[in-house]
Amino acid sequence: MAVTDISTTRQESQQRIDYAATLPHSTKLVILGAVLLSLFLAALDQTIVATALPAIVSDFNGLSLVSWVSTGYLLASTAMVPIYGKVSDLYGRKLVLLWGIVVFLLGSGLCGIAQSMIQLIIFRVVQGVGAAAITSTAFATPADLFAPADRPRYMGLFPAVFGLSSVVGPFLGGLLTDQISWHWVFYVNVPLGVIALWFVWTKMPSMASGIQARIDWLGTLLLIGAVVPLLLGLTLDKTVHPWSSPLIIGYFVVAAICTVLFLIVEQRADSPVLSLALFRNQTFAVGVVAALLSGAAFFGAVLFLSLFLVNVLGLTATEAGIAQIPLMVGFVLASNVSSLVVQRTGRYKGFIVGGFALMIVGFVLMSQLSPNTSVWDVAWRVFVMGVGLGPAMPLLNLAMQNAAQPHEIGAVMANRQFFQQFGQVLGGAIFGVILTTTLTGQLQQNFAQINDQVPPAMQAALDPSQFQSNVGAEGAGGEGVDLESQLAAVAIAPIEQQRSLTEAALGGNVEARNQLLSSAETLPEVKAAVTTTSDPAARDRASSAIDAAEQAARSDAARVGQQITTAVKTAFATSVTRIYLFAIPLSAVALLVIALWLPEIPLGKGRKFETAHGE
Repeated sequence: MAVTDISTTRQESQQRIDYAATLPHSTKLVILGAVLLSLFLAALDQTIVATALPAIVSDFNGLSLVSWVSTGYLLASTAMVPIYGKVSDLYGRKLVLLWGIVVFLLGSGLCGIAQSMIQLIIFRVVQGVGAAAITSTAFATPADLFAPADRPRYMGLFPAVFGLSSVVGPFLGGLLTDQISWHWVFYVNVPLGVIALWFVWTKMPSMASGIQARIDWLGTLLLIGAVVPLLLGLTLDKTVHPWSSPLIIGYFVVAAICTVLFLIVEQRADSPVLSLALFRNQTFAVGVVAALLSGAAFFGAVLFLSLFLVNVLGLTATEAGIAQIPLMVGFVLASNVSSLVVQRTGRYKGFIVGGFALMIVGFVLMSQLSPNTSVWDVAWRVFVMGVGLGPAMPLLNLAMQNAAQPHEIGAVMANRQFFQQFGQVLGGAIFGVILTTTLTGQLQQNFAQINDQVPPAMQAALDPSQFQSNVGAEGAGGEGVDLESQLAAVAIAPIEQQRSLTEAALGGNVEARNQLLSSAETLPEVKAAVTTTSDPAARDRASSAIDAAEQAARSDAARVGQQITTAVKTAFATSVTRIYLFAIPLSAVALLVIALWLPEIPLGKGRKFETAHGE
């Protein structure tokens, strides 16, 4: 949706078509259905990809870049939302939505054929460019079509779309990943996208607002210049590029300079990409802060949940997807119940405050996860998070719409979406750094304790880095058998060599005999046998000693394998739960801001609320 200056002239405001008053109800529902179907396309992609992340990391050995699979998508989407909003005002939402679906499908196809993590991230950026066009036309639709008192009923459909995608996405993503390949989580977008494309093309009117305004190209470029270097500075591998390195400092300097220039330009622009004047609206200012903080907290918490389910609990991708369903069940249930109550009472602040408080409780509960946690323990905890989120964000959107003048609603929703997505980008990037940093330290610490207790032959095989990057579809819990076999092979190799040398020495090979006698690792029974080659009993004792040593090596391998599995699970559990610990204060600040400063403006049947600005 377009971001227009709060000082838009009354003449321009009057040129807007009042769809709430002029369109038949059946037509409104058709338009809303077309937009929701398109939004479902973008929402489904997010939930499917999250489930497939462990398999993608395993194929590309790219845990250090895993957050960028989602962060790159969100970064592109965030940067493009304001410009698409402006274009949709000038040329109509239908054109922008069709363009977005086409670009999104192109990006999906490219993601499916990606051959490296870098390629996948680049193609996800293409997807994000398309998704921005879809989402920028979606969230303002209830405000375009319905009066404030009627909006809660229809705004409840948006969480339902995300809820449906979150139920279908993880299961379908896990099924495709386990049974075919993770590549198909992107290919599956194509048939759904074609249906959405046809639906929008045939059913949706152009919905142009009639406003004539220039696109703030300079502001858009400066915004990108502020956001992209900031995210690069936060997410680059700090073992390669430390915080004090010239590259990282340079990124932060560029971001700071572009931010200052952006603020100067936006104050003077006739039609700014982000209208600073809107911050004089107290409801809008509070909503933006809450959207930024909650976007960072919740996105980071959900993004890395699948890593816990797969690498700590040992679930398959399909099982991990199913385990996340209670999150959206709680979200959809709470959202629709609260929306119905708000529609009857016209009061919403209490539900928003209660939702944020319950979401914090959910984060606290999730921070207590451990390797001993069951799937059911995770399920009811994420359900609590979902119940908290359900009334929090949709009703916050409603409050921001209700506090805006009709000609400002597009600006309000575009800015809200930008700051929420920017929060998600920051959350994904920062929490990604926290994850990799914590995981590296935990693995090194846990493996140091194991190294002191294992035979020398196995120590060389204990490389913590392989467990940090080698996150498979079965996770740490599914690697036990293979790990035990690998360790056994390493431990048994010198014993098998000793067996071969013994047979050769007993057969008269002098070189083999000398090698056995000179080695400190040769078993005493073997030395005795090759010294007295004519004693059959000595030969039997040597053979029995070698068999016993091999059996002991296998037992040691099994014991060490179990220790390593436990160490890896503990490292992942500690790393993921630390993310929830950081999400708690972010959500607490958002709750405090809402409780203290969010005004509650009663919902009404009219479109225009002069009291929104205290007039």
